[in-house]
Amino acid sequence: MIKNKFYPLFICMLILIGCSNNDDNGNSNNDQIDVVGPLGFTPCENGIAGIYPCAGYDLLGRISLSDFGASTGNDIWGWTDPTTNKEYALMGLDNATAFVDISDTENLIYLGKLPTATLSSGWRDIKVYQDHAYIVSEADNHGMQVFDLTRLRNVSDPPENFMADANYTGFSSAHNIVINEITGFAYVVGASGGNAFNGGVHFINIQNPESPVGIGGYGANGYTHDAQVVTYTGPDVDYAGREIFIGANENQIALVDVTDKDNPTGIATLTYSNLSYTHQGWFTEDQRYYILGDELDEVDFGFDSRTLVFDLIDLDNPILHTTYTGETTAIDHNGYVKGDQYFLANYRAGVRILDISDIANKNIFEEGFFDTFPSSNSAGFDGVWSVYPFFASGKIVVSDINSGLFVIKKSE
Repeated sequence: MIKNKFYPLFICMLILIGCSNNDDNGNSNNDQIDVVGPLGFTPCENGIAGIYPCAGYDLLGRISLSDFGASTGNDIWGWTDPTTNKEYALMGLDNATAFVDISDTENLIYLGKLPTATLSSGWRDIKVYQDHAYIVSEADNHGMQVFDLTRLRNVSDPPENFMADANYTGFSSAHNIVINEITGFAYVVGASGGNAFNGGVHFINIQNPESPVGIGGYGANGYTHDAQVVTYTGPDVDYAGREIFIGANENQIALVDVTDKDNPTGIATLTYSNLSYTHQGWFTEDQRYYILGDELDEVDFGFDSRTLVFDLIDLDNPILHTTYTGETTAIDHNGYVKGDQYFLANYRAGVRILDISDIANKNIFEEGFFDTFPSSNSAGFDGVWSVYPFFASGKIVVSDINSGLFVIKKSE
């Protein structure tokens, strides 16, 4: 979500009752902040799971914001314990990061939370490396919290209030963090304070997980809102084995070779028509295509949810491959690829699951969805912030700004 730009009035913080709000056209409505819905397993039958519209995906469980002691939700990530194979949701809140054992979906266990390092903030982002969570926030002087996730194995009296195992303070606040788990580097973007590199990308060596070391950065393309970094195995042989950064930089996409941290090298930048706010994107697994969401095009141009696909067969010359238009007018936010599926956090339209198996021939279609915000599919900043679809079990964890944590799974 864009800081201080079209920020919704969901900050009225009313839980379980209606809240007066304005839609994107300035019209008053009474969308609920935390609708009263089922908390446990509820199958998707005849297009509904309890109160939630759905297609092909069941509700396994839910934990509300009030249960977390929070007012709003934001980012989400996941961790699978390599020793026990238990699965955990790591959910960002305005005042903390919450940890939930989702292994037994009939008994979701809220284990506790790591409070914000300084102030509350509507923006918090989490990634994982070597069984540690790395957390940044737009709260002033927050830096980067480090939390040893193996501590979740031995919680005797949940929910606990945890303390961080380390806190990196080489910057004040940041919008987002991405990690290349192959190389052991974190890339903090949208940072302020300290050596913020024009809000670009801050390089941090986390190979010793609880002793992060800042080693430079890159700001030639200005502010980066979100990014992905990969050890490149895609079709452009000129960059085989290189560490490639692809940033969503508000008004452009930026490709940078960050293999040499002392000498990062710009590869290409690109734009597209009807650009409003270049927000977030993700490579297909073969690294041929890059799937991008523009967060404000639905608001500014009246599009139905628009997803852009770029062909990166030549990293020096990326081109627009195709555009997918969704089923509603809702705003697209974060999206992630798993296999031949693209999981799109679509704000008021919930999570939309797209089949991208024939993306090469420009054929993309919606194969299912789960809508956590049943009252509206319009272009507003409520509902699903993000989605984590990478658990081996097939469980999908979803963070809803207004209603907390959802665990869903494809119907059997």
